[in-house]
Amino acid sequence: MKHHFDPNNAWRKVATAIYRKPEDSKIFGTVELDVTDLEIFVRQKRLEGLKITLMHPLILLFARALKNEVPQLNCYVRRGRIIAREQVDVMVSVLQRDGEQLGSVMVPNADTLTLAGLADILAGDVQRTRKGAEKGATNQKSLLAALPWPFRGWLIRLLRLFVIDWGLYLPFPGFSADSFGSFVFSNVGSIGIDIAYPALMPVSNLAMVVTMGSVQTKPAVVEGQIVPRRLLVMSAALDHRVVDASHGGKLFRYLKKAIKDPEALL
Repeated sequence: MKHHFDPNNAWRKVATAIYRKPEDSKIFGTVELDVTDLEIFVRQKRLEGLKITLMHPLILLFARALKNEVPQLNCYVRRGRIIAREQVDVMVSVLQRDGEQLGSVMVPNADTLTLAGLADILAGDVQRTRKGAEKGATNQKSLLAALPWPFRGWLIRLLRLFVIDWGLYLPFPGFSADSFGSFVFSNVGSIGIDIAYPALMPVSNLAMVVTMGSVQTKPAVVEGQIVPRRLLVMSAALDHRVVDASHGGKLFRYLKKAIKDPEALL
C-alpha cells in the first residue's frame, strides 16, 4: 500500500538550510541480519535454475521498502525543497573487468521486479559493464581525468553548483539533480570487506547508499539456545537533510521482518 506524505514539512525545510550537501549531513547505521534461511532459499532457487546470489533478494527488499514503507528515503533536494521520486531506481555497483574499478548498473522500477526479472537485468547489464560498454560514464571520467589540476576541481564544483545546488539539467554530460537513482547498492563483501561505511557522493543527490558486507558464521541466540547462524552486516549512509535516523530504523526493522518470508519476492 502506498503511503502519502508531505516531504516538505517544517523540519525538512530547515534541514536543507542547516546542512550542506552531504559533507556534514551524514547519518551512518548498521544492522546485523540473520540470513541463514535466506541463504537456504537462494541455494534452492539456484538448484531450480534461477541464477541469483544473496544480493538479489536484498536489492528487491530495499527497493520495496522505499516504495511502501519508507518513501521519505526515495527523495532528493532540489532548490531547497525535498522532491519525492515517482519510482524506485537502484544503482548497483559492480566490479569492472580489471577488478580494480567500480562500474554501475541502473535498475529502473526495481520495486516492481521479481527475482527472475532482476536476475535477467543484472546478468546482461553487468556483463556489458565489465566489458567496458558503459561508454558514456567511461568517456566522462576520461575527459575529467585529462584535465589538469586545478581545472578538474573547478569543473566538478561548477557541475555541483549548476546541477545539485541550482537543480538544472545539463544535456552534456547528461547530468540532472536525479541522475543517480533512488539509492546505491554496493556488495563490498564480494571484495573481502566485512563492514563498510559508505560515502554519499557529493556530485549526486542520493539520500542513501547501502553496503552489503560479508556473511559470517557466528554464535547466535535462537529460542534461548546458542546456535551457529549465518550473519550479515548491512550498512547505510543517509542524507540528514532528507531523512532522520528514525527512517533508517524503520527501514532496518522492515528488512529483519521481510527476510523471513523470501517466497514473497517471487
